[in-house]
Amino acid sequence: MTNSPTDPQLSHKPASPNHPRTFEPLTLILLIVLCVGGSLIGLRLITTLGISANTSVIGALVAMVIGRLSILGFQKMRNVHRQNLAQSAISASTFAASNALIAPIAIPFVMGRGDLVWPMFIGASFALVVDGFVLYRAFGSEFLPATSAWPPGVAAAETIKAGDEGGKRAWILAGGGVVGFIGSFFGLPMSAMGVAFLGNLWALSMFGLGLLINQYVPQLWNIDLASMYIPHGVMIGAGLVALGQAVRILLRKKPKVDVASLDEGQEPDPAELPTVTPKRLRGALANGFVLYVAGAIILAVAGGLWEEMSVWALIGWVLFAAVAAIIHEIIVGLAAMHSGWFPAFAVTLIFLIIGMLIGIPLIPLALLVGYCSATGPAFADMGYDLKAGWILRKGERPYTEYELAGRKQQFLASLVGFFVAIAMVALLWDSFLSSGQIPPVSQVFADTISAGLSDTSIWTSLLLWAVPGALIQLVGGAKRQMGVLLATGLLITTPWAGWLVMIAIVARLVWTKLRGEKGENEIVLFGAGIIAGDAVWGTAQVFK
Repeated sequence: MTNSPTDPQLSHKPASPNHPRTFEPLTLILLIVLCVGGSLIGLRLITTLGISANTSVIGALVAMVIGRLSILGFQKMRNVHRQNLAQSAISASTFAASNALIAPIAIPFVMGRGDLVWPMFIGASFALVVDGFVLYRAFGSEFLPATSAWPPGVAAAETIKAGDEGGKRAWILAGGGVVGFIGSFFGLPMSAMGVAFLGNLWALSMFGLGLLINQYVPQLWNIDLASMYIPHGVMIGAGLVALGQAVRILLRKKPKVDVASLDEGQEPDPAELPTVTPKRLRGALANGFVLYVAGAIILAVAGGLWEEMSVWALIGWVLFAAVAAIIHEIIVGLAAMHSGWFPAFAVTLIFLIIGMLIGIPLIPLALLVGYCSATGPAFADMGYDLKAGWILRKGERPYTEYELAGRKQQFLASLVGFFVAIAMVALLWDSFLSSGQIPPVSQVFADTISAGLSDTSIWTSLLLWAVPGALIQLVGGAKRQMGVLLATGLLITTPWAGWLVMIAIVARLVWTKLRGEKGENEIVLFGAGIIAGDAVWGTAQVFK
């Protein structure tokens, strides 16, 4: 659907001006400064606490404060779309430096192969950029719709809107922020509660159920779910069905439009319609796969894998690495889209286990795991950022042109974040790793690879538990992603997170029942505030 400023439905609002650009000198300078800070925050947190904070809210707040200054043209930053570029860039740099770069290169370092750090760094950097590119091309499709939850993106957008509009919205958001900050201060996973106010109820109910099972089943029945590979099997089954559901969408010639809720003769809101056709989605994923093959070849050559493997084994390794990378980012992205949490570590562990079971040698397996783990975080994080931009832009007219222009500028802002992070990690990795500041996840991967697998019955467990995961995902359908979210909960060991999710779901149902549509808006704001407060607390830990 093409929008025009003269459309009768849109005549009440004048055509929007051009979207602010990433490479405007003042904006670019601010983005680079923010990205340097974001990279340092990411590096510090991932190597000390083993986590990476969502700094997008911090970037938005900094841009708001700078926009209040009336010198050097800083007042331009009062524009909500420039603030959106700021939060996109700093968030991209944080996750890139931590999850996508320092964590993968630490794996060969811990294994005593410092000579493979730079090859792994090259491969991870390539995978990072491809990861963001695929999400940019696929976001807004029926498979990854802008209308889905993407909870941290809602939090960032509502923070920006509250700062711009003030009033009651700002107070509700601030109240949620206080609750999120205080809860995080006492060690509670408040982001889990926040996302439960925003996402799909079915998906989040399964997420909460998985968290509760993971917390209590080992205690009550003395069953170690992880050692039996139950969560991994559930994720494999659910992930395979999710891929099948994705293929079904890819095979459609036209996007499916839900018109059941429209009155007779009513035109759908253009912001609710897919902006990416199935054909373009197919192209995005196909291009991504080809690029991942190219990246795997680069990594294999740089890492000297021809000395470890035969020609056919090397070809198989390249293809497996590319398949693992794109499946990893899709599963991580789907979980992030619905829950706001992405189980990148757990899904990478699945491919590590499969790699060991099929007999990939030690060093090629280490590089495979690093390459795979570099994908997914940027995919999920950019989804959050583009969701925030969509919320801020969906009232603009002509909508489609402005949305696509804004989305492009956000991608460019994220690229700024990626390349600043690449530069920062290139300069600082040795000082971090040589001083013993190793990301815990990298240590786990390295230890697992070194230990190997002695029990091939793991195949049986994986296949057995894949069945219920597949069935739940099939019943829930592509929109609910119930199987993927159940597996996500099973794979995350965070005390009290399940209870917070369930409490939030009940509170959400009761409040919306009492307050109707107004209550739904208040719940979204409050949940966004909780996520923002948790993000502020997480970022504050680097200064602590």
